[in-house]
Amino acid sequence: MIVPSIDLEGGRAVQLRGGEELVIDAGDPVPIAGRFGLVGEIAVIDLDAAKGEGSNRELIERLCGIARCRVGGGIRDAETARRWLDAGAHQVILGTSAVPEVLQELPSERVIAAVDARDGEVVTHGWRTKTGDRLEDRIEALRDYVGGFLVTFVEREGRLGGTDLERVRTLVEIAGDAELTIAGGVTTGQEIAELDRLGCDAQVGMAIYNGSLPLADAFAAPLVTDRPDGLFPTVVCDERGAALGLAYSSRDTLTRAIEDRRGVYHSRSRGGLWIKGETSGDTQELLRVDLDCDRDAIRFTVRQRGRGFCHEGTRACWDRRTWGEAGGLGALDRTLEARQRTAEPGSYTQRLFSDPDLLRSKLTEEANELAEAPTAEEAAWEAADVIYFTLVAARARGATLSDVERELDRRALKVSRRPGNAKAPSRGRENA
Repeated sequence: MIVPSIDLEGGRAVQLRGGEELVIDAGDPVPIAGRFGLVGEIAVIDLDAAKGEGSNRELIERLCGIARCRVGGGIRDAETARRWLDAGAHQVILGTSAVPEVLQELPSERVIAAVDARDGEVVTHGWRTKTGDRLEDRIEALRDYVGGFLVTFVEREGRLGGTDLERVRTLVEIAGDAELTIAGGVTTGQEIAELDRLGCDAQVGMAIYNGSLPLADAFAAPLVTDRPDGLFPTVVCDERGAALGLAYSSRDTLTRAIEDRRGVYHSRSRGGLWIKGETSGDTQELLRVDLDCDRDAIRFTVRQRGRGFCHEGTRACWDRRTWGEAGGLGALDRTLEARQRTAEPGSYTQRLFSDPDLLRSKLTEEANELAEAPTAEEAAWEAADVIYFTLVAARARGATLSDVERELDRRALKVSRRPGNAKAPSRGRENA
């Protein structure tokens, strides 16, 4: 798969040739991260930190809240690596500090060792220092300590000359269970597809920034189909992963969807492009696109607006008597959104929205009752009450269920654990 890269220098996204010559100044990295994050993980490299000339830490922490990020640059010890993992990085990329003494202090699945090589020889310190070590030997020595490797062919980096597929085949065998990401010279969808077939990701920067390799083409490169019409089944899901229905995509509609960040599909009945909601108003904001393991099906994660995805006016396309109107937390959150938007006379939820003292009292009351619940049935009953009042409180302050779930996901990335002792009540908020 494709791993777009954002290299940071002085708070701006840049692309360098050979690690030194500035070729592209792409400006503010925040919108770039939003666009790149649509197709999966992105690599964020702090060039200033790597050179010991500053840091883009606050900016990178912001990017980690926008997309799934692999973070590298200037990580020289286990403590710094843990801080990045706690800050929301899905993985950290270690260069010269990727040695067993440091790596054994970190969760291996969250660590990528960056190995830079010029003509097969490992180089360090900004690619200026030759080590005399063979690339293959370095990978073999570290493969039991890391979840993956970022291999950069320095002689090809930023030069748009293609990558070394023959060497990659050898490296895949040596790396064993560790995953490989290849950087340096990847310029075509064909190369990305070939790397994917070898089990490798392709980290691409220059070709995407200069437009020679459109992001959508890079993402779609591994797709295959045995359908005579060349279409790809596309499962459409909401933010929480609940399936809304099945659609079909072509390479053209996939490109349009990624470019416009909307639900765009191929209409088999009309034989052309279909923009969801263009006539009905039931629009979709495209949040993420994923390929399945066989690369012959697609998943769209969308934010559905209006009545829903189904042409019959339901949220999902399944039998509305069963799952057409999915229940649980998602249904509760949508109900609260509707109650907040349209003030229904006499609605208890509306009363809670307008009376913060009542809401605070109910939160405390229900939490205490849950703490005292003696049986599983009573615990489920009281937990449902707590969840209801919790979501009302969140909605009253502008937070949705998806926001809460994202925060839970962010916390799950932490590797440092707090003791979790009880807090003393805050002054003026003893009953909060």
